[in-house]
Amino acid sequence: MAEIVPIGTILAVLSRQIIKTAAAANDILLEHESFGLLSKHLLEIDPVLTELQSRHLSDSPAARLALESLESDIKKANSIIDKYKNRARFYLLLKCRHIVKEVQDVTREIGTSFSALSLASVETLSGISERVKRLQDEMQRAHHEASCSRVEIVDKLKQGLTNSPDFTNNMLKEIARAVGVPVEPDVIDGFRREKEEAECRIEKAELLFLEQVIELLSRADAARDYEHVKDQYLQRVKVIERYDSKEEFIEPFKPFFCCISGNVMADPVSLCTGTACEREALEAWFERGEKTDPETGEVLEDFTYRPNVQLRQSIQEWRELNYCVKIRSCRGKLLSGFESCVVEGLLVVRELVRENSVNRDWVSIGGLTDVAVRMVRSEVDEGVRRLLLVTLKDIVDGHDRNKEIFMENKGIEKVVPCLGMDSSISKAALELLHEVLLDKSGWNTPYCRMLSQEHDLILHLVSLRKTSADETAKIAEEILLKLCEVDETVIIRAAKVDWFRPLIDKLIQGSTPVKVPLVRELVNMELDDRKIDLLGKEGIIPPLLEMVSENIESKDVSLQALVKLSISPHNKPLIASFGGVPLILNLLSSPNKPPVLIIAKCAEILSNLSSNGDGTKFLVDESSNRLNLQPVITSLLSSQVILHSPDTIRKPALRSLLAIFRSDSMLVKFAVLFAGGVSVILPLLDDSNQEIRELAISLLFLFSHHEPDGIVEYLLKPRRLEALVGLLENPDGEALGLLEKVFLSRDMVEVYGPAAKGPLVQLAGRSFLEGGHLKRKATRVLLLIERYSRSSTSLVAGLSD
Repeated sequence: MAEIVPIGTILAVLSRQIIKTAAAANDILLEHESFGLLSKHLLEIDPVLTELQSRHLSDSPAARLALESLESDIKKANSIIDKYKNRARFYLLLKCRHIVKEVQDVTREIGTSFSALSLASVETLSGISERVKRLQDEMQRAHHEASCSRVEIVDKLKQGLTNSPDFTNNMLKEIARAVGVPVEPDVIDGFRREKEEAECRIEKAELLFLEQVIELLSRADAARDYEHVKDQYLQRVKVIERYDSKEEFIEPFKPFFCCISGNVMADPVSLCTGTACEREALEAWFERGEKTDPETGEVLEDFTYRPNVQLRQSIQEWRELNYCVKIRSCRGKLLSGFESCVVEGLLVVRELVRENSVNRDWVSIGGLTDVAVRMVRSEVDEGVRRLLLVTLKDIVDGHDRNKEIFMENKGIEKVVPCLGMDSSISKAALELLHEVLLDKSGWNTPYCRMLSQEHDLILHLVSLRKTSADETAKIAEEILLKLCEVDETVIIRAAKVDWFRPLIDKLIQGSTPVKVPLVRELVNMELDDRKIDLLGKEGIIPPLLEMVSENIESKDVSLQALVKLSISPHNKPLIASFGGVPLILNLLSSPNKPPVLIIAKCAEILSNLSSNGDGTKFLVDESSNRLNLQPVITSLLSSQVILHSPDTIRKPALRSLLAIFRSDSMLVKFAVLFAGGVSVILPLLDDSNQEIRELAISLLFLFSHHEPDGIVEYLLKPRRLEALVGLLENPDGEALGLLEKVFLSRDMVEVYGPAAKGPLVQLAGRSFLEGGHLKRKATRVLLLIERYSRSSTSLVAGLSD
């Protein structure tokens, strides 16, 4: 007599089986919703079995029967999991409805067995009866559904096949996305393996369906293996070798025609009678109420039809033979040298690649891509050139291998000059280059780098961006921005042809090590007034001002750029409104003096801002509030007495002071009375630099309104008057005005006239050979003295006449 296994042991074994089954169910990724729900329910059953063990479930026939039933259902669930866990994802996709139904049924069966166990152990489970009841109800009413996206894919496949390349390409992508694999030729291999397994299982319905799926999706671009495509082409070429080389079309066989429409079929289906028709035509036939065989007239009892895969393949082979015939013919036409033949050949090539994407491979294998690329630079009519470009775009469209062929044949080098031609040609060239630069992941960076090396490319692209229609301009800008990203030299090249946007964007977003060399390139660039205005308008001033607050190198290059920009009347208010003036003035008047180069640039910017009569107009903060300029004036004056101050600081500082004083007399007074302006400027009359001497005269003329005595006394020292006379013809006439200050009254003439007359008479008496220019100047000054002198005696013979 067999030994009876204790019920506690059965519970323990069953508990381990449930945990193992739950884990296995959770590991299946496709239709995870259904398998995951099964796993969840099993894990909820396990604590109940553990509870029964701990409470010593009473051994009864009902309890044992319930446990045996539950064990059987768990084994069935295991069997389902084992059946699908190692199957290809494509099989799971195609069987998604069936799989979900199986999982739903076994979940309900486990729920029923669990319910029977709970009835056999009511007293034992008294404390957790509510939880047990909820669980058994959930399992017995379990309703699982396959993913909508996967069901939709299967339905599309079952609805029928089509020759549309878009349909097959999209279908393959949807399947790959649904099962989580890349879109590659291996996808079809997975289906072929499933077909072989179906043959082994002798599942005829499944085998037929998989044959149709394979035949359909094999036509998708991503599913093609290049070597297979090449072999297929060469096989077709061998067949057409027996046709005359002048042949351009192979006639279709009679069975290829639909008996309803009379056209060659694209999607042939067969009735139960064996008659083949175009699917669409047959469906319309039945919709009109026809009940007979369209070919024989026989009354039909069975209106079902199925795809005729064999006939479809024969028709497809006939089409492919014609593709090869046309490719052979096109090659001869392109090489003929006759424009009419070339045009005809190109039009056929475009028709081929549009009709079937496999022809993108075949026209290249047949050598047409190489020929077309080489012809772009040949002496052809503009219309032919444009047709060549659009045909090449059709050939390379979405096709990486053809883009490689284009590049290998130096296609970029040949196409770039076309960007500078007639608008229709430049548009076609631009669209071709744009397509070549794109790949599946976005942009082909190596190709972009190669394109960026072309000499006149940036000029052409910037020109197209400015002058072309919206779409063309958009593509040109898109390419330019990408080239700027992969090759920073393009940023400067674009700036040199008046497109500053990438440069400014880089200055806004880039780090200091990136920005400094770009600004240095900009500073070294030849910028006319129009470019300077455009730079300000495009927004370069704020990032430059930001760089002024960074390290010394950044300060130096940004201030150099601002020197150039501040010349423009349009940029002055921009510099002021963005808070640039306080930055510059703070550097000038800072107690911690920056390097001389920085001071020099700040002084030059200040000089530019106040030039052309603007004075203090733009010396304001970002809110247009006037700034306190007294510290700046003190600083500018002190720059004139610092030992070894270079002229690069002294000149712009003096120009700034002069412009400021001319617009604000109160600041002149401050300079004279509180900043020692007279004592600073007077020695500059002896400076070796002509411009500094002239600026000093102009400043002293302004100062003389407040401090005439000190100035006049200084001027009457030895050689001072001679120096002043030498500056009589300075552009603003301040030297003459200053001398007028000297001899403004009889008192001044009485006190200072005798000291002035001697040198002036000596100068006025020189011969013209010795210095006629100086003689004339001295004579003019003596006239002033005569005007205010009490004596009526002329100092120089003939002076009073």
